[in-house]
Amino acid sequence: MMNRHTTQRIAAAAAGLAVATVGGLATSAAAADGDDTGVDLSVTIEDNTPGALSMSVAPNDGVALAEEGSDAEARQFVGSLPTVTVEDTRDAANVPEGSYWAVVGQASEFTAEGQEPIGAEYLGWAPRLLTPSPSGDVAAGEPVSSVLPDGSGGAAVGLGGQELLLSTWAAGAEAGPWDVTADLTLRTPADVSPGEYSSVLTLSLFEG
Repeated sequence: MMNRHTTQRIAAAAAGLAVATVGGLATSAAAADGDDTGVDLSVTIEDNTPGALSMSVAPNDGVALAEEGSDAEARQFVGSLPTVTVEDTRDAANVPEGSYWAVVGQASEFTAEGQEPIGAEYLGWAPRLLTPSPSGDVAAGEPVSSVLPDGSGGAAVGLGGQELLLSTWAAGAEAGPWDVTADLTLRTPADVSPGEYSSVLTLSLFEG
């Protein structure tokens, strides 16, 4: 049986333990507040964007045709198309076997204020492939002649929807991209009315 003195000593010891415990917590909290440590994190995220068949045109300010090669039969104006690029970044497994694509050009008529328009049939081109095609499955389109012959031998007449670049390429046969341009020739009647004429040549990429 504990006497009064023993009870007092135990109570005092318990009080000391409580103080020591509280003091220990205070010391730990103070250390955490003043000792921050950072851990660098990193992750590599692979590109999983699906590939695509796409076309782009080199930056340009338009094409100003300049007179060159006029004769008694016609007035002739020439220029060069900005480089057109076709790229196919699709996985070959996602492209149907035997698929093909083509870039087609179509010009609007040339118009000038107060003058009769000059139809697209007076504009021709001679496409040139700038990127070699080892297999020959990618090729420039055939020459297109003005309705006023210029001796180019183009079978078609006028840019009413003619191929600039085409492919019978099976996916995976060639890596690409492919660059193409065209020499443009506008041949008008010799008595064409003077004026500042303008037209829009629309290029479209089709897949089949």
